[in-house]
Amino acid sequence: MLDRRGIPYEEVNLGKDADGRAKLVAKTGMMTFPQVIIDGEPLGGFQELAAADRSGRLADLRVAA
Repeated sequence: MLDRRGIPYEEVNLGKDADGRAKLVAKTGMMTFPQVIIDGEPLGGFQELAAADRSGRLADLRVAA
């Protein structure tokens, strides 16, 4: 979805990084993947990303970032 919208992103694979996963949980309160963080603020997972896209919030966040 981000590729289709032309939104650059960095993918971080925490599959083998226990410390990274712990930091993610501390930051977002969630252990599920993916977790989308925009400009340091957690957005949520894919469903929240899709909802933000449908509502136009994703485009607003993109402009703000």
